[in-house]
Amino acid sequence: TVTLLMDDFAHAFGHGSNHFYPVLQQAIGVDSAFEGWSPRAEGAVYCMFVPLSAPAGHAFHLEPDTGVKTPGRNFRVRVELECTCARGQLGDNSMLCFLHHSKEELSRKQEPSLLDTLCTGPYLDVEKTARWLNQLVRADWLLLPQSYHRHLILLPSSRSCKMQLSKGKESFVVEVLFGVQQGDSDVFVSSQSTGAHFMPSTTWRETYAVAEANFFRHVARQAPQDSWHCRCLQLLTCTAMGTSFSTYTLKTVVMHLLNTGPLSRWSRADFLQRMVDILDYLHCSVDKKCLDHFVVGNQRLPGEISLPPDLQKVEPPNLFQHLARDPDAHREAMRDCIRLR
Repeated sequence: TVTLLMDDFAHAFGHGSNHFYPVLQQAIGVDSAFEGWSPRAEGAVYCMFVPLSAPAGHAFHLEPDTGVKTPGRNFRVRVELECTCARGQLGDNSMLCFLHHSKEELSRKQEPSLLDTLCTGPYLDVEKTARWLNQLVRADWLLLPQSYHRHLILLPSSRSCKMQLSKGKESFVVEVLFGVQQGDSDVFVSSQSTGAHFMPSTTWRETYAVAEANFFRHVARQAPQDSWHCRCLQLLTCTAMGTSFSTYTLKTVVMHLLNTGPLSRWSRADFLQRMVDILDYLHCSVDKKCLDHFVVGNQRLPGEISLPPDLQKVEPPNLFQHLARDPDAHREAMRDCIRLR
């Protein structure tokens, strides 16, 4: 159902690429629901990621944002105007050049540039873009076939487009995040917030969600049809609820194991042994107070997953760095490891 909705929304979003707003690309399903290991519990959130590209006459440039103290890397998206005079010389008179026509003529004959609509200063503003996207969904929803038998409610969210879709007693939430691609890689800067930290509206957080979703798709293509790797992760995340281990930590452990051993060993018959392997890996990582990030600095990623050059050879961030700083947190994590066994 959600995959069909993605296709419908992609069609609807296409109407929003007119004028000089960001061009919305095909939505990408990310996170547990689209990676195949969602517990499918009531109230699950299905997450889609929509890449943005610059409209005609504009260019996006990513700049590190070092002024914000949050985990991971943060960026700002600088919007610059580009000369489009060559289009007119080739007979395309559909737009005036923002750089070489007077402000008076531009204001009379052309829609405003992106700098005048969704930017704060020269930088693309996350919250203004989210409001525009929400307006787009509200305007286009009734054009979709889904609107005939589902009810849409837009939920409050300052950095995404979050909607609840219901049909009778069935109800689920879809959150649409958006961002800008780093070169031709599978790494983006995203509208997603850190949750616990304040983020200025011009700050975009680096995200590896698309790279991780592509890794799970790669595994699904390469693994035998009866592979139980997703069921292992599904059971593990349910079992570990209430412990100090985040879902992302457990997912990272499973991704490392999937990437370093034969995928043929994840069959139903191997289920118990793979669960033992996962818990052993987790225990060893907690004991060493070190769990490498799966994407950043990983030289063993499948060739089809592309990283920006500056992320390929760096030292992977340690997801357990806090355990080295906090002895109480380390003791709690060790107790949780024993409990999970």
